[in-house]
Amino acid sequence: MSPTLQKCWGLFLYFAWWKGKKLLTLHCENAYFMETSLLYIILDYIGSLAFAVSGIRLAAARHFDLFGAFVVGMVTEIGGGTIRDLLLDTTPTWMLNPAYLLICGVALAWVIIHRKKIIRQNNTWFLFDTVGLALFTVTGMTKTIMMGFPVWVAIIMGTMTGAAGGVLRDIFINEIPLIFRRDIYAMACIVGGIVYWLLYALGCSLDVSSVFCGITVLLTRLLAVKYHISLPTLKGEE
Repeated sequence: MSPTLQKCWGLFLYFAWWKGKKLLTLHCENAYFMETSLLYIILDYIGSLAFAVSGIRLAAARHFDLFGAFVVGMVTEIGGGTIRDLLLDTTPTWMLNPAYLLICGVALAWVIIHRKKIIRQNNTWFLFDTVGLALFTVTGMTKTIMMGFPVWVAIIMGTMTGAAGGVLRDIFINEIPLIFRRDIYAMACIVGGIVYWLLYALGCSLDVSSVFCGITVLLTRLLAVKYHISLPTLKGEE
């Protein structure tokens, strides 16, 4: 990366962090959440970038134009969080913070610059998608708990935050969504959510619970793909 791009990326990260922290200060009254807001913002932005890249990469493989690729990346990035926020009766985060649009723009530029490597390598898409899945599960659960909902609701919202964007992405590119196939996808979010619940019930901090939740989602997804582990299929009468 050239020095100019490094400076631009640094300025973007600072703006995104500052804007996100300011918005959290204005819209969140929970003191503990304010103390951990920086971790939440970092995880949310990294997950957003990972999901945006995964969506744009698949759109590029289908030869979408630049606008179409941006739309697919944006839907992948904010789809799950938007559904979660609407169910929690709060304004979707991306409507309060323009950083998410900028993140998708950065993802689009990155795919354009490295398109030959990114588009041809399925492992690249899998890595970004898995990282996004893990981080969004964590941020979805954390936000739900901090809004005062019970942990079982947080598991559902975490799973929705992690998996729903991928469902919308697959629909947009005319693919059967991963959660409707044999892949362990949404189930990885649920397993991670249960680990989060257990650690939180044992008195661990939200930071510790979040870290182990994310690691669990990552390992569950990686091991399921490596060893071809899948859920049993429902078969009708033949």
